[in-house]
Amino acid sequence: MNRLADNAERVPVLIAGGSLVGLSASLFLGRLGIGHLLVEKHPRTSHHPRGRGNNIRTMELFRTAGVESAIREAASVLADNHGILQTPSLTGTEGNWLFREMDPGGKAARISPAGWCLCSQNDLEPVLLDAAQGLGGELRFSTELISFEQDPDGVTATLLDRRSERRSTVRADYLIAADGPRSPVREALGIGQSGRGELFHNVSVTFRAKRLADAVGDRHFIACYLTNPEADGALLPVDNQEQWVFHAPWHPEHGEPLEAFDDERCARHIRTAVGMPDLEVEVTGKAPWHAAERVADHYSDGRVFLAGDSAHEMSPTGAFGSNTGIQDAHNLAWKIAAVMGGWAGPGLLETYGMERRPVAKATSARAAARSAEHSHPGYSAPATEGPQSNVMAVAMGYRYVRGAVVGADPAAPAVPDQFEVSAEPGGRAPHMWVHRCGVRLSTLDLYERTCVLLTGPGGASWYEAGQRAADALGVPLDCYRVGEGPDHELAPEPGVDWAELHGTAPDGAVLVRPDGFVAWRVERSVPDPEAALTCALREVLRLDG
Repeated sequence: MNRLADNAERVPVLIAGGSLVGLSASLFLGRLGIGHLLVEKHPRTSHHPRGRGNNIRTMELFRTAGVESAIREAASVLADNHGILQTPSLTGTEGNWLFREMDPGGKAARISPAGWCLCSQNDLEPVLLDAAQGLGGELRFSTELISFEQDPDGVTATLLDRRSERRSTVRADYLIAADGPRSPVREALGIGQSGRGELFHNVSVTFRAKRLADAVGDRHFIACYLTNPEADGALLPVDNQEQWVFHAPWHPEHGEPLEAFDDERCARHIRTAVGMPDLEVEVTGKAPWHAAERVADHYSDGRVFLAGDSAHEMSPTGAFGSNTGIQDAHNLAWKIAAVMGGWAGPGLLETYGMERRPVAKATSARAAARSAEHSHPGYSAPATEGPQSNVMAVAMGYRYVRGAVVGADPAAPAVPDQFEVSAEPGGRAPHMWVHRCGVRLSTLDLYERTCVLLTGPGGASWYEAGQRAADALGVPLDCYRVGEGPDHELAPEPGVDWAELHGTAPDGAVLVRPDGFVAWRVERSVPDPEAALTCALREVLRLDG
């Protein structure tokens, strides 16, 4: 063992970074009973309203983790905000909606028990923090990871308490680097990045303006792109009353200094952009940000894993970056838990980057295309795709064609052109309302702590084989038969056929991972179901022998 670890504090997992992704990793690990320490160099959670769009898949994960209702409560002030408006000013009659409704036709409600949620980062992070601490997670703010070394058995890290200047040593089995786009951990590992690099730059300005709500009226948008050539920018509501955010284009590539954005310039820019020259504007904060398209060349090195912005940077249009990062944390958490629990081989952790990196590459390209499509202030690239293209496909349809799956199509794209409900291996398992012991729940609610084997009304042999295979392998596996009658654990609601939804015959079976992705599917019964399932579990979980 590393000699530096002799007197070190010991934790199973060390998380560097306490923003959305680090806090989500803490929550997901806590739900799975994995001890961990999170360190964040800043003294508290974010106070700047940014990163507000949480897509349906992310809200499914938060639902399973037990925090969906708390997030919606924190987001209640913007619950009725929908759509993106594009207009030369708020006082004229011109302008059009790039899209008006998040879920036109109610399709999302048919395919998911959750829904899209507009919750700003400064409101979301405290919810995640409270939940993670409630599960026993240790989270230290004003604490910075300043160096680390790893060996075959673990990671030894040096921490700095920024209040006392005291240094301490921590020994962990694994390190998760959720330390942002300039990730010191990634830099220390020497992991490069690929992609188009920086796309554009903005300065985010928080301000108060009591009369602005009168000009907005009943147009309760998510964002409004203001296109006045003399002062363009994006306006976002914070409370729909007097608190707002404005993203102003910034051009450091032309030598424009950040210092040029003083309060008076920002206020003048906002007045011109919204079309109210006498609007009283009180600037309350400013923060620069950079839109980029970069993906790390590797997602791990030994026992160190990158997640969130340390692994990928994306244009903010569509909020794909934060959602992708939270989904990184969810993918990694169950794999760490499985390996540490002894029911998966260490090779399972190698599938993390194998699965998540192709998704990030495809998603970052879609995010940049969406910024061009919406003519995001500061970005002049030509649009190449039609309005609203691929949003559901990116949010819900991403899939793992290689990794901890058996039978996935290796030639399929990580993000398809269109989203279709399917139980193909590597894709998100479908949502279906069922009743268990008189309680209504979604099939997605079953997926968190163990693998799950689902079979239809003719799948008694699979149910029995699942129990035997799990016992023999020492793998936690929940088995459910879907159908009517006392021999079935899950009763479907009228009008839904489990076999049809999952692409099998009534005697088929679907193996679902703890993160809700289909690991393996067989369309009908086979002569030796126990042998077939045992083989699939061994391959998915990287079990030797």
